[in-house]
Amino acid sequence: MDDEKQLVHPEDDLSSDEDEIKTLDAPKSLPYATAKEQPSTSRSQVFFGSGITQTNNNDVPPLLSLEPEPAYEGSSGNNAGTASITANSEPIFHVRSRTAAALAGTAQQTQTQYESLDYDVCENALFQAEQRKRLRDRFSLRIHVIRWIIFILIGIVTALIACTIDIVIEELSELKYKFLKSSVDHNVPVNESTGDLALPFFWWLLFSIVPVAIGAGMVTYIEPITAGSGIPQVKSYLNGVKVPRIVRIKTLAVKAVGVITSVVGGLAGGKEGPMIHAGAVVAAGISQGKSTTFVKDFRIFKAFRDDHEKRDFVLGGAAAGVSAAFGAPIGGMLFSLEEAASFWNQNLIWRTLIASIISSFTLNIVLSAYHGLHDFTFTGLFNLGKFDQPLTFEYFELPLFMLLGVTGGLLGAAWNSLNTRINKFRKRYVPWKVGKVCEAVLVAIMGVTLACTMIYFIDDCRPLGNDPTIHPVQLFCEDNEYNAVAALWFQTPEATVRALFHDPPGSHKILTLAVFTLVYYFLSCATFGLNVSLGVFIPTALVGAAWGRLVAMLIFYLFPNALFLHPGKYALIGAAANLGGVLRMTISLSVILMETTGIETSFFFPLIIALITAKWVGDYFNDGIYDTVIEVNNVPMLSWEPLPQYKGLTANEILSKPVVSIKLVDSAHYIYEVLQKCNHNGFPVVDDVVDNRRSEGRVCGIILRSQLIVILLKSLYVENKRFWIPETSIQTFRDVYPRYPSINSVRPLDKKINYTVDLSMFMNPSPVRVNTHDSVPKIFNIFRALGLRHMLVINNENRIAGIITRRDFIYK
Repeated sequence: MDDEKQLVHPEDDLSSDEDEIKTLDAPKSLPYATAKEQPSTSRSQVFFGSGITQTNNNDVPPLLSLEPEPAYEGSSGNNAGTASITANSEPIFHVRSRTAAALAGTAQQTQTQYESLDYDVCENALFQAEQRKRLRDRFSLRIHVIRWIIFILIGIVTALIACTIDIVIEELSELKYKFLKSSVDHNVPVNESTGDLALPFFWWLLFSIVPVAIGAGMVTYIEPITAGSGIPQVKSYLNGVKVPRIVRIKTLAVKAVGVITSVVGGLAGGKEGPMIHAGAVVAAGISQGKSTTFVKDFRIFKAFRDDHEKRDFVLGGAAAGVSAAFGAPIGGMLFSLEEAASFWNQNLIWRTLIASIISSFTLNIVLSAYHGLHDFTFTGLFNLGKFDQPLTFEYFELPLFMLLGVTGGLLGAAWNSLNTRINKFRKRYVPWKVGKVCEAVLVAIMGVTLACTMIYFIDDCRPLGNDPTIHPVQLFCEDNEYNAVAALWFQTPEATVRALFHDPPGSHKILTLAVFTLVYYFLSCATFGLNVSLGVFIPTALVGAAWGRLVAMLIFYLFPNALFLHPGKYALIGAAANLGGVLRMTISLSVILMETTGIETSFFFPLIIALITAKWVGDYFNDGIYDTVIEVNNVPMLSWEPLPQYKGLTANEILSKPVVSIKLVDSAHYIYEVLQKCNHNGFPVVDDVVDNRRSEGRVCGIILRSQLIVILLKSLYVENKRFWIPETSIQTFRDVYPRYPSINSVRPLDKKINYTVDLSMFMNPSPVRVNTHDSVPKIFNIFRALGLRHMLVINNENRIAGIITRRDFIYK
């Protein structure tokens, strides 16, 4: 097919992997089919990443072709469009990537690859033999006990990492702000000849630039996947997308150092989001009982070395991270259920809850001992403190809480939209690594400059007896007074949120909070998306607490007799509304706020009203920030429901064909050539093949690419069966998980060209199959519920008609 006839957007980078979405800018392409094979459709063709929708009333052309080469001896030239290969010849079709054609003349090609995960367990003969052996050895009970032990270990290790990060940040921040206070006090100009406030300004710049540059440099040059909070990446992983390098030890190390340097540097972000990513990395590492980074196998937990088991542990690690960050074990479990998990079951609820409780308890013990507390009252990293008096509300305040929710939804939607535009601008105009580091430093300089400008020009002095900060700054205030503007900036963002919740009435001017809200709103928007490790929860809560308290002050200014106004109460509602508008979480967020503040359950009602209102209003305009980041990066996430374009379609209209198939007993040379010439990761196993037309064979199973490579590497051929049969088990394949070798690691089969492979004991004999006339919504529900990577489409005679993979539900 000519390139001119193919529908390719000029910005699309089309890859050749049949079942994977490979580039950040590119949808996957369709295998070649002739004009007769392509279904006629009048539905809209949506080009993701470009925002362009084209309506095509003709046959849908393919985006990538399996183009026929000249027919080899023994093959028929009339079979062009099929992928059959004779046993003694090379494949007559090869996958031709159109990346070079689509991006001709450009030097920018994204190398990041997204692959699907195999959440569907391969129940082959080896797996079934292991299951029968476990029943005889009573191994089933032992495996359940080990699983519980792993979840407990995940909670403990995650909490210890959180404690380390928190203590380092607290100590470095204490030194930083103590020095800056001393510098300001010694350089306040008393008369024309003494003092120079430029000196503390430059010190502040230095203490911000250096750590931010270190953190941004580590993220940019060592492990770019650690940029941001990590929650979108963890969410993608749990959905079935293998994000490269997301759960490696080096990722955890860079993430920890990156979040410390970013928070100490004073960027508008927090350490809570990265803790969720850290928990996921800990879970993935512990559950496998080995480290591929250090090439060390501890020979434990071997039964859990597959994507299905690792997924459940990663979910528990994410919940443990939330629990450690907020001191909210129930909130951590609910966060995993509401925001992170794509697959859930009742047993997983208990294990996730145990991991969250153990994490919170461990962190409580360690930090309480560190701070010298004997009653173990230190709850989490994000400690908002307890309200002195129970928060109450009047029923006539409920409409006011709803208005706050509407405000939070509008501000959140605007924040998400602006942040998305900024990140798209970054992606397009700041592609250089040094530019990304310089951008982070520039934002840090901008934050310090804005803070100093506010402190210098806004006159807001308060009596020293009400100072909520550890290091109150006098500056231009009278004796026994402190500068309330400096109190907002001379501490970490978490401490500022806590201050806004618990400061007594009259602690700030209306002008102070109004300017601070405006500045921090845009500063946080510019910060999220930098190449640094930072979360979005804290700045979002801080902005909401600021404008929530501001609303209470304005109402009190207009109605001085309104005794029901409690500034801390409205700061809490404002924080909840703003978080709901940006993150679009409801149940888990309300429980997290209740657990971190210790408010009564009676206040749950106004809290959930503000959250739900903010979510509904925000959803009218755009998605939550995590889903927006996933969409901008073109991660092939499967939503809970199929796209509207798929309503009324059948499997025959979305399947990919022809399919490269392998016979039940096939030539080792053929398998080697197939793996060399195509990048598919799943191959139907067929029998009843006529004239080597494998693509028309009768389906008897499916075999994965990783399994075929292991078979070739281990020389598991029929001819030498007596040597390897006694030693081969399902563990043979688990030992190379998760970094399976590539086909390039297999030596050419010069002396084994006539050897054969019997796939009967390696293939999955029960793959999920659907008929060509099954509806797409039904197929989508099956595919998503089972976490499939490949779904075979058969005709009424059980012969292969095509294959459906993740990208068929996203990019067609």
